[in-house]
Amino acid sequence: MNKNFSYLILGLLSIVGCSNDDDSNAELQTKTLTINLQGLEDLGNDFKYEGWVMVDGTPISTGTFDVDANGDLSQNEFEIDSNDLDAATAFILTIEPDPDPSPDPADSKYIAGAFTGTTALVDTNFGPAPGDFTNASGSFFLRTPTDETMGNNGNDESGVWFGLPGMPPTADFTLPVLPDGWIYEGWVVGDAGPISTGTFTDFDTRDSGNPFSGTQNNAGPPVPGEDFFNNLPMGESLPFSVIGRNVVITVEPVPDNSPAPFTLKPLAAIANSMTAPNAQNFNNNVAATFPTGSVVRE
Repeated sequence: MNKNFSYLILGLLSIVGCSNDDDSNAELQTKTLTINLQGLEDLGNDFKYEGWVMVDGTPISTGTFDVDANGDLSQNEFEIDSNDLDAATAFILTIEPDPDPSPDPADSKYIAGAFTGTTALVDTNFGPAPGDFTNASGSFFLRTPTDETMGNNGNDESGVWFGLPGMPPTADFTLPVLPDGWIYEGWVVGDAGPISTGTFTDFDTRDSGNPFSGTQNNAGPPVPGEDFFNNLPMGESLPFSVIGRNVVITVEPVPDNSPAPFTLKPLAAIANSMTAPNAQNFNNNVAATFPTGSVVRE
């Protein structure tokens, strides 16, 4: 009787041991995803980057990370369920609020790429990311229509507008239409730092605001831009001239992580002394400012 009972106990222990081994093996079924990215900015305290892999059309989080002022990632290796990682067809990087109220990816899908074998090369020109900026181009002109009621009053160096001068001015951007989660913003770099000229999604309508423009004709022309006559930021002085200053177009996340210009700066140029009816050309600035990199699965 005792002998049989002992055999029974040994049998049960053997089963339990096998079960524990199976559980242990199941817990270890992960593989490493390595993120190698350059050109990401520090998002500050209220936002984080989050990676996602697409599995059968469903986004699965690979984890969040921060980037410091030097562009170094707080973490670049992530343990992912091996079945999910093997089945993943693409990688997407998003910008998420912190704390994040939703388990789903935010609209601001930043860079992405399809897996070819073990590697995905990621950039803004894939799937839900902002788009292809390879051929980004555009024009701007110096003019001050918002302080005029009776024609040109000779201070056109104090304003910048995006497009081609005319009656009315016309749009001249070669830029992609942005998906949800992104918006364009214009800038002039002043003595104390970048000054926003406003945000916009359409190239042939007015932008989000004109806080510095003149009061005589404050609405301005039907293109994005700004005159600089009133309420300039601290550190700027009047009269304000755009000549010799850097004029920039950025792509900003929505919601925006910072009042400063975001990393994506597809167009930039130093304004010269030519005023309207002359236009000036932007330079393509994509190679210098857009992030690059790869994601590798084990």
